[in-house]
Amino acid sequence: MNNLKLDILAFGAHPDDVELGCGGTIAKEISNGKKVGVIDLTRGELGTRGSVETRDQESAKASEILGLSFRENLNFKDGFFVNDKTHQIEIIKIIRKYQPEIVLCNAQDDRHIDHPRAADLVSDACFLSGLRKISTDHDGTNQSEWRPKNVYHYIQWKNSQPDFLVDVSGFIEIKLNAIKAYSSQFFDPNSTEPDTPISNKNFIHNVINRSADFGRLINVEHAEGFTSKKSIGVSSLENLI
Repeated sequence: MNNLKLDILAFGAHPDDVELGCGGTIAKEISNGKKVGVIDLTRGELGTRGSVETRDQESAKASEILGLSFRENLNFKDGFFVNDKTHQIEIIKIIRKYQPEIVLCNAQDDRHIDHPRAADLVSDACFLSGLRKISTDHDGTNQSEWRPKNVYHYIQWKNSQPDFLVDVSGFIEIKLNAIKAYSSQFFDPNSTEPDTPISNKNFIHNVINRSADFGRLINVEHAEGFTSKKSIGVSSLENLI
């Protein structure tokens, strides 16, 4: 039995992607006893505001707020990582190490070029990780093949049509606190750094409004949206909200 096995493994191209896209879902699953970890692909070194060191500190704080089992950074090149064998193998090693049942990752279509690139990279690696003839090792030990049961993409900047919505009512404050841990990135009236699309004072309100609007669609207070490349099934009609 792998004592590192996770229920859910969430990937983000940059620190704060996961918090913004699915922080409420993660907080809810952890409250239900699930083991959840996060992998950041880059350290956000091309970000207009803040520094790599600042982002490291902020992601550690956000992880504590969410209650993650662990968080790691793969140190891929911000803006320049690609979906190739070299990067896929690194993701495969992570998937085989933690053996998640569910993987969450970036939006399939979005404003930032890293987001759909990360979505394809992680999704492809999840499939390849299930092929036994691809050999990988961890700490000198050969890894067994592992393919997550499901890969879901959280919605980010663009208002994509969700394939399903997760009720996160009661967890929006945890999500917002985790987002606000990235204080260098969001609105600060005393900041002297350049403005960005996410640093204006309305951005956090937009996050709240989107979750409220998604919630409205399923008659709950707040929800987060996800897309899936494969069809989604339910065991019975009673499982639907």
